[in-house]
Amino acid sequence: MGFDCDVLIAGGGPTGVTLAVLLAKRGVKVIVAEKDEEIYPLPRAAHIDHEGMRILQEAGAADAVMATCRRASRYEFRNAKGKVLLSFEGSDRIGPGGWPGANMIHQPSVEQALRTSLAACPEAALHSGWELGAFAEDADGVTAEITTPEGPRSIRTRWLVGADGARSPVRKAMGIAFDDLAFEEPWLVVDMLVDDPARLPTANLQICDPRRPTTCVLMGVGRHRWEFMILPGESPEQVSDDAFIAQLMKPWNVEGAVRLERKAVYTFRARIARSWRQGRVCLAGDAAHQTPPFAGQGMCSGLRDAANLAWKLGAVISGQAPDSLLDTYQPEREPNLRATIAMAIMMGRMVCTTSRWGAFLRDTKMRIGRALGKLPSGPPGYPPISAGAILTGSPGAGSYFPQACASDGAKLDDALGRDAWLIVRDDLQTPGLAPFAHQLTRWFEQHGAEAVLVRPDRHVFGTGDPASLSHAWQAATGLAVSA
Repeated sequence: MGFDCDVLIAGGGPTGVTLAVLLAKRGVKVIVAEKDEEIYPLPRAAHIDHEGMRILQEAGAADAVMATCRRASRYEFRNAKGKVLLSFEGSDRIGPGGWPGANMIHQPSVEQALRTSLAACPEAALHSGWELGAFAEDADGVTAEITTPEGPRSIRTRWLVGADGARSPVRKAMGIAFDDLAFEEPWLVVDMLVDDPARLPTANLQICDPRRPTTCVLMGVGRHRWEFMILPGESPEQVSDDAFIAQLMKPWNVEGAVRLERKAVYTFRARIARSWRQGRVCLAGDAAHQTPPFAGQGMCSGLRDAANLAWKLGAVISGQAPDSLLDTYQPEREPNLRATIAMAIMMGRMVCTTSRWGAFLRDTKMRIGRALGKLPSGPPGYPPISAGAILTGSPGAGSYFPQACASDGAKLDDALGRDAWLIVRDDLQTPGLAPFAHQLTRWFEQHGAEAVLVRPDRHVFGTGDPASLSHAWQAATGLAVSA
């Protein structure tokens, strides 16, 4: 039986479509099956960081997304009296990914930009109204049954990726359980259309008030979000009533400045699927993990999954790499995910304290930490890749390689392309690298390196002499690289 595609992706949200674009740009034939007929019209995710924007850059969607973004320079945690407990400054500055550190988004606009990029890829097709049903794997591929508007259809694919959300039918069909990381809190999310931005906060805020923990953050242009913790004894129906929401909004003094666009009750959870790959089936995004929103890393984590998985699937499908390369996907991504979730839980527990005594102890601890200069100025960095397709033991191996930006705004990734790079320090004055030489030289000096091999997902494979790096890369992945 012939194959209809190389990769069938269940789920046409940001993770699934990003993965589809990155695969299609590598010559992989992709079908995306999305059960909904249209993009969900109301915002959900509110934030993409600089790493996520770099991935959207490769997908050809970054400029369109940036056109609808807003940025806040501060992320503040305040107590019930409005005093700042913790403040992260400079989130509007350019991050290592070559884009602003924190970008507040309108998710439907992000999804439309990604679908526009996908539509330009002849190797890819997104089918709305297609819902994945049963699937069966054999030695060569996967046969999936699809419900379509035109009737049932079978799709033959080499690989299946479940990017089908937190309730993932793919994950459930595989019988994969979650590791529950012991965070579960119900919250009311309220999205507002903004008529008078002058009356709204310009910082992203966590109000650590034990009477009602509250979040207030920017979103894409023309929107603002509030989130209110649901207290014991309150029902979803009660807190979703417009009159109840009006009372919650009253302390913000924004009546007449905003209009209700969306209200929804969510249970913020922290959990990770125990297996992200079984045979020819992989999981990505919310299907593989869920993180509380306090660090703004939900969508970002799915984009990182797509970036990690795309080059590996591309190499396996092209016959350059063995299937075992995909065994590095979860070991590389899961430690990063656990650190991301741990940070979100830490922030969440700081916010979600409903005990007045607990809040007093927290505020006292934070005040002492501030006086001693021991509070962090920003979120902790994510751990580097420690095991997988890296040259373990070489300086910088597994770390995130920054995207240098030239004085004219040109970006390194656009200059060097989507494949792996072998950058030799002695070659930094060649025409392709000269505009970025100053920033790259600084990186080489910090790591004492003669050459660096950077993977397609922009993590460092390793450092050393060029010939040894090239040989080690080919041995680890089957892929060739040119300087």
